[in-house]
Amino acid sequence: MKTRKFWVGLLAGLLAAVMIFGLIAGSLANYVSAEKSSAEIKQEINQMKEQLKNNKSEVAKLKSQVKANMNKMEDIVENKNLIDQQIFLLHEQVQNLSKQITAYTNMIADKQAELDEATKRHQALSDKYKERIRAMEEDGKLSYWSVLFKANSFSDFLDRLSMIEEIAAADQRRLQELNEAAKAVEEAKTELVNEKISLEASKEELESSSEELEKSREEADKLLKQLIATGEEYQRLLDEAEKKESETASQVDKLEYAYDAAKEREYQQWLASQPPVQSGGSANTVDGLTWLLPINYTRFSSPFGYRIHPIYGDWRFHYGVDLSAPEGTPIYASRGGRVTYATYDSSSGYYVSINHLDGFTTKYLHMTHYIVSPGQYVAPGQIIGYCGSTGASTGPHLHFSVYYNGTAVNPAKYINIS
Repeated sequence: MKTRKFWVGLLAGLLAAVMIFGLIAGSLANYVSAEKSSAEIKQEINQMKEQLKNNKSEVAKLKSQVKANMNKMEDIVENKNLIDQQIFLLHEQVQNLSKQITAYTNMIADKQAELDEATKRHQALSDKYKERIRAMEEDGKLSYWSVLFKANSFSDFLDRLSMIEEIAAADQRRLQELNEAAKAVEEAKTELVNEKISLEASKEELESSSEELEKSREEADKLLKQLIATGEEYQRLLDEAEKKESETASQVDKLEYAYDAAKEREYQQWLASQPPVQSGGSANTVDGLTWLLPINYTRFSSPFGYRIHPIYGDWRFHYGVDLSAPEGTPIYASRGGRVTYATYDSSSGYYVSINHLDGFTTKYLHMTHYIVSPGQYVAPGQIIGYCGSTGASTGPHLHFSVYYNGTAVNPAKYINIS
C-alpha cells in the first residue's frame, strides 16, 4: 500500500514538473519572440537620436531666448538707473530753484517795502512843500509876499527873496532825490520780478522734464515686469526641454545597450547556425577558446617583442608576429567576431581588426585587399582578405597581432607557429 502511494505521489510530482516546465518554456518562447531585432532597435535609436537632436535644438533656442531676454532686462535696468539719476538731479535743481524763487520773493517784498517807504516820504515832503507854498501865497500870519515886503531895504529884499528861492530849491531837490530813489527801487523790484519769473519758468520746465522722466521710469518698470515674467516662462520651458533631452538621452543609452545585446544575441545565433570552417592551418585550444592559424605561411619571419625594425633600422617593439607567405594567400579569421576596422593606413597598409566580443581583438595587416566590411560578423576560418606587402612592409607577409582588453599579447600563446 505504501509502495503504491509512493509511485502515485512520484507520478503526480513528475506531471506537475512537466506542467511547470511547459509554462516556463512557453513564457521564455514568448519573451524571445517579443525581443526586437537589432535592425528594429537601430531604427528606434535613429528615431530617438533625431528626437534628441530636436530636443537639443529646442534647448539651444530657449537658452538663446533666455540670454536675449536677460540682456534686455539688463539694458532696461541700466536705462532705469540713468533715469533715476536724472530725476534725482532734476529734483535737486527744482529744490534749488524753489529756494532761489523764495529768496527773490523776499527781496521783492523788501524792495516793495522800500518803495512804499520812499513813496510815503515823497508824498509827505510834497505835501509839506505844497502847504508851505500855499501858506506863503494865502493871506495869513506869514505869506510869501509878506516875507518880501517886510524887507527893510532893497538888499534885505534880495536876501529874503534868495532865501525863499533856496527853500523852494531845497524842497525840489529833496523831491527829486526821493523820485530818483523811488525809481531805482522800482527798477530793482522790476528786475527782481523778471528774474523770479525766469526762475519760475525754468522750474516749470524742470518739473515738466521730471514728469516725463517719471513716465519713462514707469514704462521701464512695466516693461521690466513683463520681461521678468517672460524670462520665468522661458526658464520653465527650458527646464522642461532639458528634462526631455535628458530623458531622450537616457532612452538612447538604453536602446544602444539593447542594440548591443541584440547584436550579440544575433551573432551567437548566426554563429551557432554556421558549419565549422577550418583554415588550411591547425587549430589550437587555449582556456577553452579555439584559435585557428590565420594563414598557411611558409616562414615564421619575426617574433613578438623588441627587434631591429627592417625599414627604419631602430630598436622598437613589435606588437605581433610576421608570417611570410606568397602574395594572394588567403587570410582567415582566427576566431569568430565582428569586424571593427577594414581600412588602410601608411604603416599597416590594408588591414582588418576583429572584435571577438570577449575582451580579445585580432588584427591582420599588409593585405593586398580585404573582402569584409566594418560591422560584419565573420565566422572562425572565414576568409577576410589576402596576403600582400602594403604599408610599411619589405615583402609579402601577414602581421598578425592579438590584444586582450586593449593590451597587446604574444600571438604565439594562441596559435601554432614554429
